[in-house]
Amino acid sequence: MPTDADIPSLIRELEERRYAAMLDADIPTLDALLSDQLVYTHSNATVDGKASYLAKVADKYFDYLDIAHPEEQLILNGSAVLVIGRMTARVVMEGKTERHLNNRTLTVWVREGEAWRVAAFQPTPIPQN
Repeated sequence: MPTDADIPSLIRELEERRYAAMLDADIPTLDALLSDQLVYTHSNATVDGKASYLAKVADKYFDYLDIAHPEEQLILNGSAVLVIGRMTARVVMEGKTERHLNNRTLTVWVREGEAWRVAAFQPTPIPQN
């Protein structure tokens, strides 16, 4: 079990794995990183649970072309870590529409037994100037 001092670096590593798995449509890795109680809100305000999100990634409903998360602030609070940051991405939606995302994000990681998993994700689009 990592100490509190180790948790920020562990969460940053898990965030890297999550984003890489999204790009690769790596369903087994995403399955391991996402809580069964996941609430995944998208920038268009639709919401998925774990099963529906994994199905959409597997079916290329969301085909992530690139993802960057250049800003991250971690807040450790007991058995939860809040990752407040920014995410930019290019994603093809439903096999036809490429969207460019520029969002502020909130990712909630929770400790489930010995593992850390994403319980919630919430993006907010950053308006263009």
